[in-house]
Amino acid sequence: MSEPRKLEVLRAIVEDYVHSREPVGSKALVERHHLGVSSATIRNDMAALEDEGLITAPHTSAGRIPTDKGYRLFVDQISAVKPLSHAERRAIQALLEGADDLDDVLDRTVRMLSQLTNQVAVVQYPHLSRATIRHIEFVLLAPRQVLVVLIATTGKVEQRVIDIGQDLGDDAIAALRTHFLGSLAGISLSRLTSSLPGVVSSVSPGQRAAAQALAHGLETLAHSSREERMVMAGTANLARSNVDFPLSIGPVLEALEEQVVLLRLLSDMAQDPRGVAVSIGRENPYDGLAEASVVATGYGPDSTAKIGVLGPTRMDYPTTMAAVRAVARYLSRILGP
Repeated sequence: MSEPRKLEVLRAIVEDYVHSREPVGSKALVERHHLGVSSATIRNDMAALEDEGLITAPHTSAGRIPTDKGYRLFVDQISAVKPLSHAERRAIQALLEGADDLDDVLDRTVRMLSQLTNQVAVVQYPHLSRATIRHIEFVLLAPRQVLVVLIATTGKVEQRVIDIGQDLGDDAIAALRTHFLGSLAGISLSRLTSSLPGVVSSVSPGQRAAAQALAHGLETLAHSSREERMVMAGTANLARSNVDFPLSIGPVLEALEEQVVLLRLLSDMAQDPRGVAVSIGRENPYDGLAEASVVATGYGPDSTAKIGVLGPTRMDYPTTMAAVRAVARYLSRILGP
């Protein structure tokens, strides 16, 4: 069989199986696709594809389904990622532009991506190694109780209430905020810890205990900002795909719960020239995801943080790749300078 026809038959099998969940037979292929050859020829073509490990027969079924290798060849033949429809692009833009802060943006992003793909959507928080301090706020809530707020240039907001250990009025707290902000605005979060002793030492001795407590609070917030974190939506979509995980859906749910597994997988995935990375079935280094596929891409100024979708290997790859790439581009635009 010629290479173009082999790819055409494989594409037809993948598309039919993704759409119907049913193993695909030669008769159905001839009826649904204009392949220009007889059912007997298609049967021979399918036998050749099976010999190459690209399709397989589940149990005693007369039909065939794609293997991981078959899906990989299919995905590699997608020459260009198709654009989303105008309505889909408008919906993404409207949803993301209404967000208040980074947490809200990322939460809206994964919900939108999950709805577009009917899969589980995940997004890493931006890597903050290059983030700088945009704003600091100290708010006196009660005697000795101060709300400390740290806002990074990524839009990430961290806050906590601390005990400053001495009684200070609103004016004194405001003066300390002005002092801290003037000294720290614009420096990177990674340099905050080394910069704080100088800020504290230049405060008058009468307020130094409070300044030390505030500095410790800021240091804790900066550390929280740098932790690897991710947001997820659409786990219920996996439950609806239970039939697509014949061994067990348990390991997939465990991988989602064990966020470090997904974070490592996303970080290790390299984008191809189409701007999207696809990891299929047993290509995933984690055994629990042997029946799952992950489609991901980078976002943000340096594209180091990832956004993606996880679902069964029986996935509509062209649509999923288009949605992941489009949402990532809007997210980059929203979070851009």
